[in-house]
Amino acid sequence: MVVKGEGLTHRQRQALATKEQIAHAARGLFAAHGYVATTIAAIAEAADIPAPTIYSAFGSKAKILQAIAWSVTATLDIDRHHAEALAHPDPALGLRLAANLQRRQYELMYDVVAIYQEAARTDPNIAQDLQTIMANRERAFRRHIEAIAAYLAPGVNVSDGVSIYITLVLPEIYRTLVLERGWTIDRYETWLTETLIRQLLPHDK
Repeated sequence: MVVKGEGLTHRQRQALATKEQIAHAARGLFAAHGYVATTIAAIAEAADIPAPTIYSAFGSKAKILQAIAWSVTATLDIDRHHAEALAHPDPALGLRLAANLQRRQYELMYDVVAIYQEAARTDPNIAQDLQTIMANRERAFRRHIEAIAAYLAPGVNVSDGVSIYITLVLPEIYRTLVLERGWTIDRYETWLTETLIRQLLPHDK
């Protein structure tokens, strides 16, 4: 999704508003009915925008989903927050920052994560996109673990640390604890913080 900025023409602002209206309607339908079951016709009806305009604006349902993901991700500034977490001089506080970022990601876009997982099972473009996202995510986690390698608990090497990190932040764990078991988002963040620290750092940290 294009970010609003100064200097746009009236026509460009209209086009941007149309895309946002389409994306908003599609996100609601994807979350309520699933990616596969949601048609362009349904999005057109929900957005009150003709289907040909939707095809002209995005080209495909996959492109709409990708635009939704980019729009939400842009508000999180994920790369900067990852960099701050791994650069923190106290590894425990760095992991606390990482847990907070993960909490905010799921708080703002768990529905998008779940939609991506569903869509990837049937849409090869989304499957490729998801594979790239997960690879980038793992690289970010690895950079963090490598940055605190000297502080890792005895017996935990970088590879183990990355595996632990990846496992603890799985969306399935968030879904189970928060959406299915009724934990608050604050409790999830506290649990994630404490578990990351306990699993990765010496117990006296």
